[in-house]
Amino acid sequence: MTQAETTSGSLNILKQAILLEKRGFAFYQKVAEQAEDPSVKSFFDSMAQEEIDHIKVLSTQYKAYKAEGAFKAGAFDSENKSEFVSSVLNEKVREKISAAGFEASAISAAIAMEQRAVEVYSNQAEVATDPEEKKLYAWLSAWEREHLNALIAIDRALLDQVWEDNQFWPF
Repeated sequence: MTQAETTSGSLNILKQAILLEKRGFAFYQKVAEQAEDPSVKSFFDSMAQEEIDHIKVLSTQYKAYKAEGAFKAGAFDSENKSEFVSSVLNEKVREKISAAGFEASAISAAIAMEQRAVEVYSNQAEVATDPEEKKLYAWLSAWEREHLNALIAIDRALLDQVWEDNQFWPF
């Protein structure tokens, strides 16, 4: 692969990643606007804010790569952990989301979006040859996987709630 092909490929992946994050932001922001319960609204606002954080990191990397042909070191490998999991696993949020309601549907859609992001970032982390690019996508993949696992936990809790409410348990 030539340097021009590598540069073009890296820039295209960054563009795709920025687009994924912008779509996620728009989605979470819209769900937050429509949520009636303040804790559910806050949950989706947090999701939207995290997408903005990802956009900023990716945009910085895009500008650096376009200008210098290299990823900016250290902009993403800090140990800053998201506050997301602790806010998501809040029982109050789970209680306020109806298993058959709009927010539950949004959780299902969010799971699909986060799965896609994990896939894109994991794949790029595997094939990247630039060490900083590899770190960037491994970091993003881990962050998105954290989102995904939290969303799956909420979805399972909602499913359990439906089963319990309707006495679907076989025992």
